[in-house]
Amino acid sequence: MNIITSAFLAARPKTLTASLIPVWAGCMVVQKLTGSWNASLALLTLTSCLCLQIACNFFNDAIDHAKHADTERRTGPVRMTASGALSHRTVMLIGLFFLLGACLLAFPLIELRGWPILAIGIPSLYFTYGYTGGPWPLAYKGLGEIFVILFFGLVAVLGTILVQIGTLVESLAVYNAGIVTGIQCGLLCAVMISVNNIRDRKEDLTTGKRTLAVRLGEGKARAMTQSFILAAYITLPTSSRALHLNLSHTWWMWIPSILFGGYLMLLIRKTPADSRMNRVLALSSLHLLLYLATYTILPTR
Repeated sequence: MNIITSAFLAARPKTLTASLIPVWAGCMVVQKLTGSWNASLALLTLTSCLCLQIACNFFNDAIDHAKHADTERRTGPVRMTASGALSHRTVMLIGLFFLLGACLLAFPLIELRGWPILAIGIPSLYFTYGYTGGPWPLAYKGLGEIFVILFFGLVAVLGTILVQIGTLVESLAVYNAGIVTGIQCGLLCAVMISVNNIRDRKEDLTTGKRTLAVRLGEGKARAMTQSFILAAYITLPTSSRALHLNLSHTWWMWIPSILFGGYLMLLIRKTPADSRMNRVLALSSLHLLLYLATYTILPTR
């Protein structure tokens, strides 16, 4: 593979829906409760989020190899540093490039909305590296799912709303709707991390990577992942009220997403913890897209 192909694979494009979803969700909340949203600001927010996630993926690739967490037992997609396709230095430099890109893209948002963007952005910059690096790497401490629920769910959705409408007191209803929607999106993003960790559990046991799948055991980790999906649907009445959706009249529009979610839960329970989990990972991403697409097309009261 040439360096461009290797860099593309190191960015893990199949996982990048995790950046798209919270921006989409935040704009959807704003649209439903205010009647409009700003596409230019949404694009700027999305591009910055993508840069952060891509940087995180590059750092993860390089740091896992440096910590000997990627071994010949790996059943997931090939890692570029571990395979020798890219050097550790190259992968880290590309990660820093995308981190710098996220900072540059954030400047107009800081100018527009002020210190709250800094309050969101500075921890996000740190955890882009600190997810697997630094003195207390989250992924190695069993905090990956919690991080995703908070930062790829709650913080990212509320941050998108902040960029769209600012901190107006009269917009508290929009932020309240963003909280529950952000948690739902975070839970479904965490499904992807959990599936990934279940697949890699046996390898992680030998390398000291104490993910939740390692800490809980395979059976409990599968049940936890299923509970994330279940929680996203159990909370639909709450989010529907917050978004002024008439669930009693539009419940049937959720049937495709619910059936897909049920099928995904079955696969999470039954699929062996090996390379066959890669298909479950891809379907988790598609389910997340369908879930949010259903929200988007629902009419408000």
